[in-house]
Formats: sequence, C-alpha cells, structure tokens
Amino acid sequence: MGASAPSLSGTSLGVMARVRAAMPHLSKSMLRIAQFLTTNPQAVLDLPVDELAVAAQTSAATVTRFCQLLGYSGYRALRISAAADAGRSTLVEPWTREAGQMFDPRDSPADIVRNLLAARLSVLQAAVDLLDVAAVERVAKAARLSRHIDIYGVGGSGMAAVSLQRSLYRIGLNAHAWTEVHLGLASAALLDRQCLAVALSNSGKTRETAEMVSLARKRGALSVALTSDPLSLVAQAAEVHIQTSPSDDYLQPGELAAQAGQLFAIHALYMLAARDDPGRAERALSLTAAAVVDHRPDSRRPARPQAEG
Repeated sequence: MGASAPSLSGTSLGVMARVRAAMPHLSKSMLRIAQFLTTNPQAVLDLPVDELAVAAQTSAATVTRFCQLLGYSGYRALRISAAADAGRSTLVEPWTREAGQMFDPRDSPADIVRNLLAARLSVLQAAVDLLDVAAVERVAKAARLSRHIDIYGVGGSGMAAVSLQRSLYRIGLNAHAWTEVHLGLASAALLDRQCLAVALSNSGKTRETAEMVSLARKRGALSVALTSDPLSLVAQAAEVHIQTSPSDDYLQPGELAAQAGQLFAIHALYMLAARDDPGRAERALSLTAAAVVDHRPDSRRPARPQAEG
C-alpha cells in the first residue's frame, strides 16, 4: 500500500495525482515535499512558498523545482491549480470515507456503491490530470496513417486491448489485438515503419507485453505503452509512453481504479483517432451499422397487421 489517499472533499485532487505519480522517482529533498503534501494537502493553499519549504525541511528553490517537475511553471501556478481543484471538489458530494480506503465487508450495499463511485471519480480525475494529450494526439495521427496496428495486452489489459481493437476497427483502421505472447510476437515480427504498436499494462511490469512491444519497436513500428509507471518495464520498451493513472495503488480497490484510468485513456485515443479523419470514421460506422441491422431485435419484429377498413 502506498501513501494514503486524498479525500474528495476539500483537497486538491489534480495536484495530488501528480504528486503521487512522481513520488517513486523523486530525490530525497523533493520526496520530503511530496510526503508533507500527501499528509497536509491543504498546506499548498495555506502556506507561502518559504513557509512550505520550512515545513518540508527543504528550501524554497527546491519547492520551485518540485513544482516544475510536476509540470507547473512555479509555486504560484501550482497553487492556482490546487485552488481550482478544491473548488471543483466542492461540487462532489462529500463522502463519509476516503476514496482510497479499503471496503469494509460490514458496509451496507449502498455504502459500497457510494465508495466505489468515489474511487472511480478520483481515478478519472487523476487520469485527466496525468494524460499527455499531445502524445495521445500523436498516436491517433499515426493510427490513421498506419497500414497495420498491433495492440498487445495480457490478462485484464488483454480485455482492454480487445476493446481498443474493436473500436479502431469499426472506424476503418486495420487494428489487431494480441493477448497471447506467441501470436503477438509473430505479428510484431511482421511490422515495419508504416505500422503502429500499442502495449497496454496497468502496472507496466508484464514481461510478455514488454517483449511484444519491444520487438515491434525493433522492426521500426511506432511503439506506444499505456501504463501507470513511466519507468516500468513496458514503458521503457516503447518509444512513446502515456500514463493512465498514478504509479502507486493509493486508490482502492487498486485494480478497479487502474482499469478505469486505462479505459479512459483508450477511449480518448479512439475519439482522437476518429476526429483525425471524421469522414472515414463516419463512413465506416455507417457501413458496420448497416451490416448488422437485420440482426437487431427491433428489425425482426413482425409488422403490425393493418386494420381493415
């Protein structure tokens, strides 16, 4: 279990998502800042930079570098983002427990549903904050130009791979999903510079997925990894990395949370791929819809008899 989860109410969820994603890879001085913020999320709104530095046992210059590492221009920009997140969080019903807390078997069914929703809201906001839209757009454009798209995933990520493949295929893209390493490696061996390879792995630790996308990269395909950890095995095997959720499992149940972030990322990729060539997407969707119209229940209903005059 990683650091404790941020509450949905009264805290800067977007900023905290970035803080938690960066924690495994920070220097000791910056890690002290991150740890202080995870236990005192309101501090970024209450303290000026010099007081925050003292509280975190570091310097104001280190705090500024820490903010820049998270993608902000400085401490002021981070505070503005935190204030926006805090304002947004007031629109969400305050929950009786933190989203990351483990579910208690003594909870009522209604409480379990509420807490599951809280966890999903948290991870989806984190996914939005972490998503590199420019990278997703690059991959979407590459998908449009590719003669062949390989999508790799094993286990739960295999189901996401199949979902992405079906979505891309329906808008006219030559996409194929591989959830077994032998078939995936065979397909990767046939790729070239006109191809795209996408690897899905929540943890980024799946060796088989790393092998498939690594071979695709060696063959010249644009290789992309969607994982929670930019320094993971799968992420390092690919040319482009898209982070789908924070790299620790502070949102529980961890697997459910990670899946929500992963699905958000692949849906974003699908939407941008359709947007990149809307004409082709609309034609393909129309053709596929027409092909199955006779198999829809409504189309097989017998016509109502005409009333006699």
